[in-house]
Amino acid sequence: MDRGQRKTREAILSAFISLLAVKDYNQITVGEIIEKADIGRATFYAHFETKDFLLRELCEDLFCHVLDVSCGTTEHRHIFSCDGNESVFLHLFRHILKNDNHILELLSCPNNELFLRYFRISLRKMVSQNLPVFAERKSDRLPEDFWVDHIASVFVETVRWWIENGMKESPETITEYFYLTV
Repeated sequence: MDRGQRKTREAILSAFISLLAVKDYNQITVGEIIEKADIGRATFYAHFETKDFLLRELCEDLFCHVLDVSCGTTEHRHIFSCDGNESVFLHLFRHILKNDNHILELLSCPNNELFLRYFRISLRKMVSQNLPVFAERKSDRLPEDFWVDHIASVFVETVRWWIENGMKESPETITEYFYLTV
């Protein structure tokens, strides 16, 4: 992707994020996105087939960074910038606290259920890559796919609780709470 295409894509994503912060996903039109991004309709469709593809790609960009970290990659190819080498869960809580790329607005917006569904899908991948962290807590009777889904769901609910309660706890404390519940 050349510089112009990247700037256009970023403008579309930024416009979409700002609209999601104030409107329900189902009420946002492609027309509103292209108006806010100051691009033409053909340009939008050259980048994204539909609004659903735009949301899915936004979520993939946001969460791919975390997956990079969980794979031990220190150079982040995506929209976050950081230099931490901590637990991937602490790493994500720190990004949420910093509100990188408006992730906080997306997690707390009125239509966050769709966003949280994509978040949970990405978390399942991350959890699968980090299962040794939870190995001593897992019962032999639990199927692995159930265990992965449970951990991802607990993380999503921990994030939701933290945001709804004003994020008073530090990322380190909320990470500790999360580890105590799985």
